[in-house]
Amino acid sequence: MKALSTILLLILSNSFMTMAWYGHLKFSEWKWFEKAGLFSIILISWGIAFLEYCFQVPANRIGIKENGGPFSLIQLKVLQEVITLVVFMIFTVVFFKHESFKWNHIVGFVLLVLSVFFIFKKW
Repeated sequence: MKALSTILLLILSNSFMTMAWYGHLKFSEWKWFEKAGLFSIILISWGIAFLEYCFQVPANRIGIKENGGPFSLIQLKVLQEVITLVVFMIFTVVFFKHESFKWNHIVGFVLLVLSVFFIFKKW
C-alpha cells in the first residue's frame, strides 16, 4: 500500500511540477495573463510549485525504507524521474500539440525507463 501511495503522490507532485515549469508557456494564451510580466509569472509558477512540494515531501517520507516504506533513496529518485517523463509526455501531447516526439526521444525515454529495471534489480 505504501508503494502505491508513494507512486500516486509522485504522479500528483510531478503534475504540479510540470505545470509550474512549463505551464507558464501557455499562460500568454489566456486573457488574464496576457499582460503579466515575468515577475508575476514567476510568482504564479512558484505558487504552483508549492503544491508540488505538498505531494513530493509526503511521497518521499512514506516511500523511503527508513520510514517503513518499500524504496531506497536511489529507487525513489529514479522512480520520480520516470514518472516525470511520463507526466511530461502526456502534458506535451495535451497542451503543446505543435511539439512532436521523434524516434530518438522515444529511444531516450525507453533507456531511462530501463534504468528503473537496473536500479530495482537485486544483484
